[in-house]
Amino acid sequence: MSDARQAIAAARVAGATEVTSPDLYAAQAAITRAEKHIDAQEYTRARLAALEAKHHAGDALNGVQRTEAQNAVAQHTAPHADSAPAQPH
Repeated sequence: MSDARQAIAAARVAGATEVTSPDLYAAQAAITRAEKHIDAQEYTRARLAALEAKHHAGDALNGVQRTEAQNAVAQHTAPHADSAPAQPH
């Protein structure tokens, strides 16, 4: 469960939120399920839910990184205001 919690924390630090990332929402739901399974001494189910949480958190982190990369490319390829041809007055 520690790995799953760390993965969720990393996704949050990168900028993912439950509102903007369905994967982070799913990760948080899965870790909550894992905790309930632990309380019920259902260790196999807890482990599976924690693995699911870690997977979703990784997807959330990848989504944030992919979006940042796309934004960087878009900014790099967009024409700059100072390089636009002057308009006649």
